[in-house]
Amino acid sequence: MELTHLDENQRPKMVDVSDKEQTTRVAIASGMIEMSSEAYANVVSEKNKKGPVLQTAVISAIMGAKQTSTLIPMCHPLNLSGINCEVTELPELPGFKLTVIAKLTGQTGVEMEALTGVSVGLLTIYDMVKAIDKSMVIKDIQLEEKSGGKSGDFKR
Repeated sequence: MELTHLDENQRPKMVDVSDKEQTTRVAIASGMIEMSSEAYANVVSEKNKKGPVLQTAVISAIMGAKQTSTLIPMCHPLNLSGINCEVTELPELPGFKLTVIAKLTGQTGVEMEALTGVSVGLLTIYDMVKAIDKSMVIKDIQLEEKSGGKSGDFKR
């Protein structure tokens, strides 16, 4: 298999998608953050001195998805048509699961946008709660599913 981000002289390049068909593309990614019981209680009780942690993480996830092409060198700037985020409380962990759904009609997929949104959202939780628990673990960031495009659908 040839790498699409290298030209014939093995130099990095951004893939030319101008000949690709525009299709509706959706990607869903998720990840988790595990923390101490004290940190978890602080977040769910909305007593964090820095503000509402989960709401801020959602805004951050949306911003992260929108900024993907400025962070990942070979990603195309995309005109996203929608970004939706869901935070699930996991008291048994304790921690949270963040899911990001990115959507557009275009010539390239949105997997990286969904994954970047999850990463930035979880990092925001870490940043806002690190005064309570520096041992938090961000884990299991993964593509859950994607649809649209030449490579077809994927579901974990």
